[in-house]
Amino acid sequence: MATGTQQKENTLLHLFAGGSILEKEGPKSLFRGLGPNLVGVAPSRAVYFACYSKAKEQFNGIFVPNSNTVHILSAGSAAFVTNTLMNPIWMVKTRMQLERKVRGCKQMNTLQCARRVYQTEGVRGFYRGLTASYAGISETIICFAIYESLKKCLKDAPIVSSTDGAEKSSSGFFGLMAAAAVSKGCASCIAYPHEVIRTRLREEGSKYRSFVQTARLVFREEGYLAFYRGLFAQLIRQIPNTAIVLSTYEFIVYLLGERA
Repeated sequence: MATGTQQKENTLLHLFAGGSILEKEGPKSLFRGLGPNLVGVAPSRAVYFACYSKAKEQFNGIFVPNSNTVHILSAGSAAFVTNTLMNPIWMVKTRMQLERKVRGCKQMNTLQCARRVYQTEGVRGFYRGLTASYAGISETIICFAIYESLKKCLKDAPIVSSTDGAEKSSSGFFGLMAAAAVSKGCASCIAYPHEVIRTRLREEGSKYRSFVQTARLVFREEGYLAFYRGLFAQLIRQIPNTAIVLSTYEFIVYLLGERA
């Protein structure tokens, strides 16, 4: 296991990783994997919210409507389907981000990276890290359980006002943003280790083979702090993203309900 001094050094190295990448590989390297990310975000969100709404509808007929059980099962089911379908795209994105720039060699684009994965690892290569993604379903469950609870507390807050000043009884847009931000922040802090394990599993030619083996190896060689490397960057990226997506989704659902 890594000593306390080694753990501190590893943490400092990670904090300056962004500057090191910028210095050695240039500004373009900070946008590696953007192509697959743009391709995958819209379908991923569409699949997730469609599955979540459908699952919630089904589970409401089995359990107490809109209970924590319904929210947890709906979020877990939607995350399972989405992770299974979208893993190949996220695999290519991660592999591109991990590719180091070699002087005189041109880095692969999205199609070249996908082709290389298929040629070297076959179809199974596109599903590396899937077990870690399934473990990450816990993050989604925690996030939506907290979010739905906070949303209940905000249900009497106004979202829009009509011309005569009467307030509509619904969740406030900015209140929903805050609820989404808090829920995602808490969930990410609790379940973040699976992100580290998933990234390690997706490294090309790495010594990591399975979820449990990777977790043990990282803990033995680098210590428990290694499981939280990149957490700050993850929070900066995910909290605003989730806040905007969830509040916008709720607002659109609200508007469609008003028109109906």
